[in-house]
Order: sequence, then C-alpha cells, then structure tokens
Amino acid sequence: MAHQRRRQHYYQRFRLMIPVFSAVAATLLFLFALLSFLAPSPVETDRIHRRRQHTSVDVQKDEAIENSAFRVPSDGGKLGRNIWSSRNSEHFHGCSNSSNKFQKAQVITQPNRYLMITTSGGLNQQRTGITDAVVAARILNATLVVPKLDQRSFWKDSSNFSEIFDVDWFISFLSKDVKIIKQLPTKGSRKALSAYNMRVPRKCNERCYINRILPVLLKKHAVQLSKFDYRLANRLDTEYQKLRCRVNYHALRFTNPILAMGEKLVHRMRMRSKHYIALHLRFEPDMLAFSGCDYGGGEKEQKELGAIRRRWKTLHKSNPDRARRQGRCPLTPEEVGLMLRALGYGSDIHIYVASGEVYGGKRTLAPLRALFPNFHSKETIATKEELEPFSSFSSRMAALDFIVCDESDVFVTNNNGNMAKILAGRRRYFGHKPTIRPNAKKLYRLFLNRSNSTWEAFASSVRTFQKGFMGEPKEVRPGRGGFHENPSTCICEDSAAAKVDKNSQSRKYRKDNTTKKNVANDEPDVGNVSEWPDMDDDDDDDQNDLAEKGTFNETISDYDALNFEDPELEEIISD
Repeated sequence: MAHQRRRQHYYQRFRLMIPVFSAVAATLLFLFALLSFLAPSPVETDRIHRRRQHTSVDVQKDEAIENSAFRVPSDGGKLGRNIWSSRNSEHFHGCSNSSNKFQKAQVITQPNRYLMITTSGGLNQQRTGITDAVVAARILNATLVVPKLDQRSFWKDSSNFSEIFDVDWFISFLSKDVKIIKQLPTKGSRKALSAYNMRVPRKCNERCYINRILPVLLKKHAVQLSKFDYRLANRLDTEYQKLRCRVNYHALRFTNPILAMGEKLVHRMRMRSKHYIALHLRFEPDMLAFSGCDYGGGEKEQKELGAIRRRWKTLHKSNPDRARRQGRCPLTPEEVGLMLRALGYGSDIHIYVASGEVYGGKRTLAPLRALFPNFHSKETIATKEELEPFSSFSSRMAALDFIVCDESDVFVTNNNGNMAKILAGRRRYFGHKPTIRPNAKKLYRLFLNRSNSTWEAFASSVRTFQKGFMGEPKEVRPGRGGFHENPSTCICEDSAAAKVDKNSQSRKYRKDNTTKKNVANDEPDVGNVSEWPDMDDDDDDDQNDLAEKGTFNETISDYDALNFEDPELEEIISD
C-alpha cells in the first residue's frame, strides 16, 4: 500500500514538472532560432574569410604572415631551373614567310576594288583589327586603304594611324602581299570615291567574305567595314595565317618617337637590373565592377563597384563565388606577388608595372610593393617632361607599356585581355620568352585557404597548378585558343629537336600504357598525388587536367563567353 502511495506521489510530481520541461525546451528552441538568424551564411563566412586574407603583407625575412606556419620568404628559393628562360626555347623560332604558291599582290589585285576599315577599342584591340584587315583585303583581291583608328571610343584618343605606327614601313613591308594606299583615289578630276559603309559578322571566314562582301565591292567599288574587330575567323588557310604573322610581328612597327621613348624606358630598367619582370595589371574600378567579384573590401567596395556596375543595364546580377570558382576574377596585386614568390622570384627582383588607375590606389598596391620593393612604372623612371608628348594620348602611352613589356625577361598578367593575348603570342613567336598567366581556376582556393597551410605546401601547389601556364613551347595544342595568342602556324621547330620530341612522346606513350596496367592491377601511382588535397573537385574541365590527360591547355578569355550589348563596356574590358 505504501509502495502504491509512493508511486502516485512520484507520478503527480512528474506531471507537475512537464510544463517546466516544456518551457525550458521552448526557450532553448527560441534561442537556437535567434542564433541561426543572426549568424552569417556560409557564403558570407567565406567572404569574411577572404577579406581577412586580403590584408597587407609584411615580408620581412622569417616573419610570420597570418599565422606562425605561413611565412613568406624574402628569396625565391632553389627550384633547380632557370627562372628567366623557357625550357627548350632555343629549338623554336618564328617562321612566317609565304610559300612559292602565294602569288604576289601585283598579280592578284583587281582594279576598282578598295577596302577600308575603321577599328574599334583601345590600342591592342585595334591592332588585331588592322592585322585582320590586311588578310581580308587579300581574300577579296582588293587594295587596302590605311585603316582608320577609333577616335570616339571610351579611350578618347585622337591619334591617327601614322601617329602610332610607321605607315611607310607598313605599306612597303607588305607590298608583295597586299597593295596598300593612304587614301581613296579620285574619279578622274572629280571627288574621291565614296565608300559604302557596312559591317561584317564576327569570325567571318573566307567564304563569308566572298559571299557577303565581294558582291557589294564589285558593285560599289569601295567598301568601308565599320567596328572592325574580330571580324575574321580564328582558323584560316595556312598562307593567310602566315600573312597575319607578317603583319602583326613585322609590318606593324611603332613610330620613331614612340620607339625611342620605349627603348629609353627599357634601357633604364636594364640599368637597374640585368633581368626584370613586366606586370600588366588590370585592376581598374570599371574592370572590377564588370567582373562582379569580391575583392575583400567589405560594404564600401560593394557599394562603390555596385554603383559603377549599374551604369550598364545589360550586366546581370553577379555571383562572386561562382565567378571566382570559374577563374573569371583578376588576381589582386597581393595574389600576383605571392604567385611570383612561389615561382621563385625573390624580393630583389625589379618589377615594371603597366596599369591604369588601380582601385584602392596605394593601399591596394602596398602588399605587392612589400613583396617586391623594386617597383617601377613609366611615371617613376621617366620625367614628366619626357612623357609629355605622349601623356594626352592613351594609345601612345599604351604603346610605351607594350614595348617595355615585350622586352621584359618575364611577362606576367593578372587578366586575359587583348594586350595579354597579343603579347603572349608575340613572345612565343620571338623565342618563347617566359609569359606567366595565372591559372586562376586552381589558384583561387590556394589563396583562400593559405592561412591553414605552410608556405612550403602553398608554394609547391602554385608551381604544380602553373604548369602549362608559363609560356613554354607546346603548352597549347596547335589550333587551340585565339590565333593572336597562339600563332602555332608561324612557329617552327628544329628538325633535331622534333626528332627528340617524337622519341620522348613514344616513351611517354609506353609509360602511359604501363600506368594503365598498374591501375588495372590496383597499384596506385603515387607520383601523381597532389600535395594539396581536395582543392577543386568541381573543376573537371580545368586546363591542367587536360594537360595531365595528354592534351594541351588553352586560355579561354574571361570575356569570350559573354555577349556584349554595350560597345563602351566591351572597349573598357577587352583591351
């Protein structure tokens, strides 16, 4: 009986406690919900983490950066290779002479056929248009009138062709390929011919020109093609490709004043150091706003770049994390500096920086200058008086940067605009001088997670991911990428080297077969294990992956996949 009363007593006490338990549980649930609401999202956490990564870098010797494990050394280390030259580059040379089958201009040029073009964009975009215009005139068997440069674009440069390029050299050098005149002829004693204005589709091939332009040319006798940029197909007959190279690498020579000033800048860089790096840094506010990426500047950056972005209604809402995963975000100055240090370039190296207005100014450049104190630009190595004849003309100032970058021992870019692509092709043609393009698709997580790594692991991973992005021979499969970036038709290999390469390819094939057998027998190939695990599982189409599979990497422009509806936006971004 007593036992039954105790049970009833405990039961009644338990019933009284139920509301208390319910109240406590409800309170805990409310607090959990409140914390979940106030806590940042995983994406925001990732951005906060990235902002912390973009702090300035102090590169004093043996001093820690961000944690005790990630120490950036002041020297480049010992890599067992020459950082100032490309492997086997001595076996390759530019070869753009025409064959005996390529008839002289005097034979094929038809009377009363005059082709005019107006270029578009900045200096380097215009250069591609001029090059392709010569080939288009050859396809049409027409006389080319010296191209008109774009004087009304975003760049607002009033220079004409003869103020940037040596027009007489241009005409004489190409005289056997295409007849070129300075202006349209007159009709007897009457006025000059009037050109019929039209536009040709982008990437138009030989048949396209014959079908679309030639009938109009035969009827009107003079045709002007407007906004002439990328209006010729990437893949053409070999003779036309070699003509492209003759134009771009030989006929287009800057005027004597530009050449003299450019050579003076190069000489001053050489006086400071035997070797130097040239960095083409695109980090202007417009460029960053277009990219839609997050550069660690917080709400202030988002507000400023967002305001610029709203100028163009054609731009869709950005996804910063997706853009970075896809490798579409230009590297920051700090990231460029860390990449170079990992590739073996120490703090004693001299760097020439070709850039426009850098977003954030000195604050943004400070980490790069801390890594490489020997920091130069045309404004720092030339006087204001020396630059005065060029400073009011954006294309002439760009030409000076072009010369210094072209003559550099190593050329580096944080983007893939027209200047980067043209210089990459030019440096391949003239001896495969080292040209470093960031493998941004792979590198972004390295930069994001570097605080959790040691410098040694970070640097090793950078070197691994940059294989195939260093400007060495045969990095890119012939015919892949843009022709101005990869002029493979115009690059020849020594016969002895080609024979050695053929044998090495045969050995590689046998090695690949052995590897496949090992895999079939469940024997792991430990030699290919990355030192940086689980870096980018979603990048199956990455260029390095292609290289590892026996193909070659190619560079896809950050802008090729985009459909520009605003001409000014395209001009800002692409050059």
